[in-house]
Order: sequence, then structure tokens, then C-alpha cells
Amino acid sequence: MAIVSVKDVHKIYPLGKTEVLAVNGVSFDITAGDFISIAGPSGSGKSTILNMIGCIDTPTSGTVEIDGTLTSGMKDDDITRLRHRVVGFIFQSFNLVPVLNVYENIEFPMLLDKSTRGTKSERKEWIDYLVGEVGLDKWRDHKPNELSGGQRQRVAIARALVTKPQIVLADEPTANLDSVTGEAIIELMKKVNQDMGTTFIFSTHDQTIVDIADHVIRLKDGLIIKNERIG
Repeated sequence: MAIVSVKDVHKIYPLGKTEVLAVNGVSFDITAGDFISIAGPSGSGKSTILNMIGCIDTPTSGTVEIDGTLTSGMKDDDITRLRHRVVGFIFQSFNLVPVLNVYENIEFPMLLDKSTRGTKSERKEWIDYLVGEVGLDKWRDHKPNELSGGQRQRVAIARALVTKPQIVLADEPTANLDSVTGEAIIELMKKVNQDMGTTFIFSTHDQTIVDIADHVIRLKDGLIIKNERIG
């Protein structure tokens, strides 16, 4: 069974007296463990699709299923629980909490959902592991303004993984990074994908991500022009 199933999805945004058709009848499935790139030029609909998969936005018509759950008509509390337990987010602007250090920023999502906390010692062991995996042991007590862009993105990756989600959504995760740092971040996410089996879904312009993906969906003007599984 697909971990994500998008069926005949349309998304229309009002713009003054007119309407913008951002997504136009898109359908695809994503298998658990995929490292998938949703690629296309600005305005092609890729971020809109990512937001609908993450339950940040809803389709105008059509359906989105996440881990077998139909998201249409869900109550806000149920959507929040689904996001906390199934989906992690990595943003291009990092979205770290300025007053929290590396360890605390990673821990933060666990504190929002009691079901993901475990005991204090279990939580510490898992966060310590993630800090090590993203290569930030020496910076665990530093706050975001003391970190480079690449280090901040590593914190964001660990934070997205801390609740052990099945899916991680990454919206242009290398857009604010130089090419060398961006490639290192992509390699880190691919390693997590292979080691943990986490499904990664990217909205991206970055050809490096497209090249390393095992599933590529290309969009243009809200339509899928290519849906290819590689390998």
C-alpha cells in the first residue's frame, strides 16, 4: 500500500475577482521508503502539493491519503495528531527557535505531543543519537545565531526526525545554502533515508536532489509532465 496517495487533486486559489488554478488534476502514489523529488519551475504547483501532503493546505477537489488515512473532512485535532506522528517538516528558512540551543530545538516537537515523549532518559538517548548523526555534537549547546546555515539545516533535519515520522517533507531545503553545503545536506538526508527507511519528499529546483532521487515527479503549470521511478 502507498504511504501517500494523491487522486485527481485540484487546488484553486482566489485572486481578487479571478481564480488561480495551482494544481490541475494531479494523481500519484508514493511508496514507503521513497526518496522522491517533486520538481518544476516556480508556480508549477510543487509547494502546493507538498503542503497538501503535509495537511497544511487542503484540495479544492480530489483526495489525499496519508498512511491509509483520508485527510479530507478530518477535524483539526486529528490533523494535528497525524502531522505530529506521521510527518516531519524541513523548511528552507530553517524555522528554528532563536532562544533554544541545538538540543532544545531538536527536542521541541516531542514536547508538543505527549505520545512521542517517552521517559526523560529515552528522550535524551534518542536526541543524543540524532545530534551525533547530523554531526553537531560539538555544537549541541549553541543557539541558532551561533551556527552556520548548513549547521542550522542539520538541526532542522534532526528536529524533523525526532518524533520518528514515516514521512519527511522538505521544501527547497538547499535553497539558502551554498552548493558544497547543499550537497553535504543532501547526502545526509539520503543516508537517513537508507538507514532509517524514512520516506523523503522534496519540493525542489535543485538538480542535485533530482539526480539522486529514486522517484521523480515533474510539474508544469499544475500538471504532471513526468512521473518516473528510477532504478
